[in-house]
Amino acid sequence: MSDSFKDKLVSTKQAWARAGRLLTGAPDVDHQNRLPPGQRLVTNWPVLDLGIQPDVPRAEWRLAVDGAVVNPIVWSWNNLLEQPPFEDVSDIHCVTQWSRYNNHWQGVSTQHLLSVVQPLPSAAYVILHGYDGYTTNVRLDHFAEDDCLLAHSHDGVPISREHGGPVRAIIPRWYLWKSAKWLKRLEFVPADKPGFWETRGYHNEGDPWTEQRYG
Repeated sequence: MSDSFKDKLVSTKQAWARAGRLLTGAPDVDHQNRLPPGQRLVTNWPVLDLGIQPDVPRAEWRLAVDGAVVNPIVWSWNNLLEQPPFEDVSDIHCVTQWSRYNNHWQGVSTQHLLSVVQPLPSAAYVILHGYDGYTTNVRLDHFAEDDCLLAHSHDGVPISREHGGPVRAIIPRWYLWKSAKWLKRLEFVPADKPGFWETRGYHNEGDPWTEQRYG
């Protein structure tokens, strides 16, 4: 994608943030409804990205986990498959208004990853880095929730390149921009480091039920 097209995309999203697009003003704080406010249910899986879809062969894929951890690691694809398998079914919610129910994920749980790398007491955030240069910040306690994983498969098939394969993060209780695609690095840090969209008008945490679309 050309730089001018990317700039136009980002400018449009920033305009949405300034205008408060899709905000209903009726947050569902207690999660009374399965569908968060302002969302619409879809059965397909829309593709949204910055116009870059890295082609990362499994044989060349690496995940570095470093920063404020006792045991920094670099996993290859085979290393990932050697970890205890994890499956979960969850709903996902994109800030652009769509939600998709009952996604069946397979991969490695973030709780297992945390047991391997052992974050230091100073660690408070995880910065997710993608092969496309994308970053997003996630609170450590959000990253450690029991439905979060490093996913390599969706609904029984490998996650495709367009959806962030070979490996993407899934942090389902938060807007989907927090679930970085084409995962390359997990950086544990003591202080917050807002990522790509968080520095362009989007909320720092992104709770769908309280309409944390924009900051």
